[in-house]
Amino acid sequence: MTTATTDTKRRALGKGLDSLLPRVSPPPAAAEEAPAPAPAAPAASEAGKPLEVEIERIELNPYQTRSYFDEQKLNELAASILANGILMPILVRPLPEGRYLLIAGERRLRASKILGKKTIPILIRQVSNEQAMEITIVENLQRENLNAIEQAKAFERLGAEFHLTQEQIADRTGKERATVGNSIRLLKLPESVQALVASGELSAGHAKALLGLNHHPEIERVAQKIVEQGLNVRDTEMLVQGMLYPDRREKREAKPEAEVDPNVREVAERLQRALGLKVRIEDRKGRGRVIIEYSTIADFDILLEGLTGE
Repeated sequence: MTTATTDTKRRALGKGLDSLLPRVSPPPAAAEEAPAPAPAAPAASEAGKPLEVEIERIELNPYQTRSYFDEQKLNELAASILANGILMPILVRPLPEGRYLLIAGERRLRASKILGKKTIPILIRQVSNEQAMEITIVENLQRENLNAIEQAKAFERLGAEFHLTQEQIADRTGKERATVGNSIRLLKLPESVQALVASGELSAGHAKALLGLNHHPEIERVAQKIVEQGLNVRDTEMLVQGMLYPDRREKREAKPEAEVDPNVREVAERLQRALGLKVRIEDRKGRGRVIIEYSTIADFDILLEGLTGE
C-alpha cells in the first residue's frame, strides 16, 4: 500500500462510518462460453441491500471498545425492535464457512438476542482486521457511546495499535488535542478509581483533579471520600491542592483571600478545565498574570503541547 493510499484512509476516519467501509466488489463477469452461476446469497448485501442471516452465524467483534452495555437501555431497544423491527442492519465482514464478524451494531444484535430472534438483517463489507478495529473504535468515539475510561482506552489503543501520535488521534476522531492527552492521562489512576469513573460514581473532572496526587493509596483514599461525601469537582480540586501545598492552605486560613471578580474566576475555571491543570489569575484593574501549576514533567509536556500546538 502506498503512502498516499494510507493517508487517504486515515483522513476518512473523520467523515463518518460509511466512508470507512468499502463495499464488497461483485465478481467479474465470466466469459460467454462459461456462463456464471446464479449469485450466492451474500450478493444481495453486496449490492447494498440487507441480507437476513442466522444470528448464530455472527461472531462478536474482538475489537469492541465498549465494555459496559446498559441493561435498561438494551431492554428499551429490544422493545423498540419488537414494535418497529430493526431499522438499520448491522454491519459485518465475511468469515470462512459462512460466518460473519460484527463490525458495527452490537447493541442491535444484543437486543435481538434478548427477544429470542433467530435472524437479523446484515450488510456485508470487505475490510481487513486492522480496518475492522479502527472502524469500531472510531465509531464509538464519534457517537460518544463510551464512558471516560473506555474513551481513554480507545485513544490509547489507537496509539498503540496504529502508532499514531496524540495529534493524529485528535485529527482522526475530531477531538481536541488537549482532550486526547487529558483522557489518556486517566489511565494512570489506580484500577479501583478507574472503575468508579467508568461506573459514573466519579466524573472525568474528579479524575483529572485526582491525577495531581502522586501516590495510589492517597488517590484511592480521596476518591472514596469524594464518593462518600458527594464532593463536587471544585471541592475535589481544593482538597487535592490542600494536600499538595499544606503551607498555602494554612496561609489562606490565616488570611482570607481577596474577593475575585466573577469574570476572572470563570476564565480561570475554563482554562483549568481545558488544560487539566491548576490555573490562577491575579488581576488588578485589567493587568496581572496567569499562573499555571503542574506537578509532573508529563503535565508540563501536555501544557507545552497545548500552548504551542506542537
